Amino acid sequence: MESGTDTFVEKTSQLYQDYDHLFLNIFYTQSMVVLVENGDVTDPELLKAVDRLEHLSSSIEGVVETSSMASVIKETNFQTSGRYRIPDDPAQIDHLLEIAGPQQLMPDETHTIIFVKAAGDTNENALREILREVEFAAEFADFPPEYKVIVTGDPAFNVAMEDEMNASMGPLLMLSGILMIIVLYLVFRHVRWRLLPLAIVFLGIIYTFGVMGYVRIPMSMVSMSAFPILVGLGIDYAIQFHNRIEEELDKGESESEAVIETVKHTGPAVFIALIITSLGFVSLFTSSVPMIQDFGKLLLIGIFMCFLASLFVGVTVIYGLDTLGKNNHIFRKLASLKPSISIRKVKDNENGTGTKIKNKANGDSLERLIEKTTMATIKHPGIVLFLAISLCMAGFYADSQVPIQTDMKTFVPTDMPALVDWNHMADVLGGGVFLNLIIKVDDAADPKVLQWMDEFSEHEVEARSDIYGADSIVPIVKQMNGGTIPDNRNEVQAIYDQLPEEVRNRYIYSNSMLLLNLDIGNAWEGLGIKGMEELVKIVRTDVMWMPPPPDVSVTITGDTVTFTEVISALTTGRVAMTMLGLIMVFGGLVIIYRDWLKAFTPVITMLMVIGWAGGVMYIMGIEYTPMTATLGALILGVGSEYAVLMMERYFEEKEKGRSPVEAMREASKKIGKAIITSGLTTLFGFSALIASPFSMNSNFGMVTVIDVALALLATFIVFPPVLVYLDSWRDRRMGIEVP
Repeated sequence: MESGTDTFVEKTSQLYQDYDHLFLNIFYTQSMVVLVENGDVTDPELLKAVDRLEHLSSSIEGVVETSSMASVIKETNFQTSGRYRIPDDPAQIDHLLEIAGPQQLMPDETHTIIFVKAAGDTNENALREILREVEFAAEFADFPPEYKVIVTGDPAFNVAMEDEMNASMGPLLMLSGILMIIVLYLVFRHVRWRLLPLAIVFLGIIYTFGVMGYVRIPMSMVSMSAFPILVGLGIDYAIQFHNRIEEELDKGESESEAVIETVKHTGPAVFIALIITSLGFVSLFTSSVPMIQDFGKLLLIGIFMCFLASLFVGVTVIYGLDTLGKNNHIFRKLASLKPSISIRKVKDNENGTGTKIKNKANGDSLERLIEKTTMATIKHPGIVLFLAISLCMAGFYADSQVPIQTDMKTFVPTDMPALVDWNHMADVLGGGVFLNLIIKVDDAADPKVLQWMDEFSEHEVEARSDIYGADSIVPIVKQMNGGTIPDNRNEVQAIYDQLPEEVRNRYIYSNSMLLLNLDIGNAWEGLGIKGMEELVKIVRTDVMWMPPPPDVSVTITGDTVTFTEVISALTTGRVAMTMLGLIMVFGGLVIIYRDWLKAFTPVITMLMVIGWAGGVMYIMGIEYTPMTATLGALILGVGSEYAVLMMERYFEEKEKGRSPVEAMREASKKIGKAIITSGLTTLFGFSALIASPFSMNSNFGMVTVIDVALALLATFIVFPPVLVYLDSWRDRRMGIEVP
């Protein structure tokens, strides 16, 4: 499992170098915030409890800095009286607070803050341990009972969010499995061992985990969502093989003959579908975000492993079960579960030889519905295609109006305690989101550099409405020098030498770098991804128009800049990814079939689905998120599989001498239920995600369900008339009589 910067940003990129090497490793700290409220925070007993908490926290391994009003009062008391302690007299404390001046650590008389900071590059496990120790320290500090103590901050929120997601995934996966079992049991009734595909696909998932470990593909928050997709795709492969071998066995073939026919006809069809699906997923590699590339690798490995499991394990198991069940009445009884269409039985005659008896109905309601739907669309191709194309064009236009959600806080349940605490902290403290400017200098004490920082900060705050303040070493230097910046470097250096080490480290690194933070408040909510990109560009332009002194360079980086770049790459590149996927699928089909008709028909069908999906998202008010942004490429891979399998069976039936209409009728009857079964299994499996308390997972499940449903709809409504019409047109041009 990896969640570091290199999962979001390529290590070779300048963005990664600036953020990870300069900002995280040098200036950034991760702050656990202990908020104390519900009483007079200048009370001596409370301040002593705060002092105990700070002392306990500072000794935690990995903590690099702590700060609180207790330490401010102790330092001010030491400077004025030489005693480094918290006075017992409230009046004396009030006097010391007047001397110290306004502090962020005490926003008002009923709130005070204790910051416990870890290094910016602290890994997730270490951060989790530090947070746990801080929570213990808050209990042991023995705060007066009337005060409320809240441990919050970004690390606390992130840890709680991960715990909540992990806790919710178990029940969701269980619900998903139950729904898939129900669908297989109800829809896949015409075969024996109807739940076997589910076991086969989970075997393929285990193979996938093994390959991931062998080739060292890490798990990330995006790649974790690949497994439901693999279950949906993999179960389709298992169902197709299962359906065909049962069909052959129902014809009266021997077990060996049934296996040969299944592998001969279904094997190539499913393998071609796998290749086309893979080509759809290849477009994910165009993303500049490493975890999206790993997502693509995982999908490619997973579908291949599921194919191998279905071909070699699934077919072999059915062969073995059928052979075993010949002379075992109890086993045969358990295996058949009385399917509705056909039951293969073996009855010993007087000589002891087995005779296969086939009891076949004329078809169930689902088969008749599929057949009627297919024939209706073939009879009215003009109306079907006009409606399909019109809705597709309207959908593509509507897709451009679908908003993009970038605020991670909106992805979690609104009543999650960690979010409630974080929002409360933000209300008390205000601001807290910054653009971080790292200024590379030859001499950090150069007065010209400090003067430029002061003028640039003032300009940004006054001229840019979304910048509310600036934080750097400059205000501290001015405060200690009577409100002005000294004229020579020695005086500046003398001020630096008087500062506590933690203050110097916060703004200065090795006399070669300075940090300037521009407070942008709650800009994410008001500006969105496009507005944030524009704001960063404006600040870069301002640096060009107000250049720093010679030999000084400015790098704009930090969480905000990096997150903006990553979200933009995840969401705005979705159209290019989808178009590339369409081109890849078309090219792959042309190479495989050397037939423009077989290449064009599945692609045009999936293009319709992609357009419809955008329109449905717009109508339902579903926003794009980092997860749903990849679904254009995913549905291309998933949906094209249904079309390819239907097309393969169509041409197989046509080779038997049937007309295009009759070939499509037979194809839809014989393979339609298998496609419906795999599609519904995928659909119901994903529908469990809709119940997730996390909106990002819920939206992902909702969009996937919509896309799979649309792909199934297109396979039986749009694909048949397109294929029959174009194939009949080509036959007539070649002089072949079409009935």
